[in-house]
Amino acid sequence: MKITDAQNLLKKYVSQPSLLRHCQTVAVAMAYFAEKYGENPEYWEAVGLLHDVDFEKYPEEHCKKCAEIFREEKSNFDGITEDLIHSVQSHAYGICSDVEPNCQMEKVLYTVDQLSGFIVACAAVRPSKSVMDMEIKSVMKKFKTKDFAAACNRDVIRNGCQLLGVELNDFVGDCISALRKRHEEIGV
Repeated sequence: MKITDAQNLLKKYVSQPSLLRHCQTVAVAMAYFAEKYGENPEYWEAVGLLHDVDFEKYPEEHCKKCAEIFREEKSNFDGITEDLIHSVQSHAYGICSDVEPNCQMEKVLYTVDQLSGFIVACAAVRPSKSVMDMEIKSVMKKFKTKDFAAACNRDVIRNGCQLLGVELNDFVGDCISALRKRHEEIGV
């Protein structure tokens, strides 16, 4: 799927600035990891953009309603496939979805969704309000504080790293690098 199609589809269903920013942040991280793993950055970024396409309008049916939305929009937007639908549904596995992340991209999305939100929350309390001067150790210190960014599911982040076979500190460092690469675009 092309980024422009994903952006247009997202804007059709999402208007809340905070949710749009979150989707963009996840998309930026997904593109970074696609490059790191030698995959298609545009496709991974598109999946990241669309991962919460149903959340604003259908929060109680999140990850269920997206399949219906995608199938209805299939004739309007190129690149909507059953693989894309599965990937989007798998990002909230064990939270509000029983669709398990299988491939590497889905495992990255599952992990990045929660972790990128956590890193943005960490940036928000820094004097600089930026990821540009953020270090892994400061994120890990906040990670241990249960009350900080309590909505970010640390178990999902840990489980995602385990699914990917990577160390948590390494993945946090990569995610910080991903957000730094396009920090002006996402405002952190």
